[in-house]
Amino acid sequence: MSWQDFVARHHVGDVIEGVVTDQVPFGSFVESEGFTGLAHQQTWPVGARVSVRILAIDPENQRFSLAPV
Repeated sequence: MSWQDFVARHHVGDVIEGVVTDQVPFGSFVESEGFTGLAHQQTWPVGARVSVRILAIDPENQRFSLAPV
């Protein structure tokens, strides 16, 4: 799937499923459909499957912000 396809299929407020790929001091990175977003101030273990809500999409920088559901 391309970034354009991802953005066309998903919108702010949508709930998506993903897997935590990395933990950093300011949150967790979650991969969904080949793209990674950041859930600020979340401390999920790497490898955890999580449901997250899309808070913002930055199409120019190909990134998105997430929050727990």
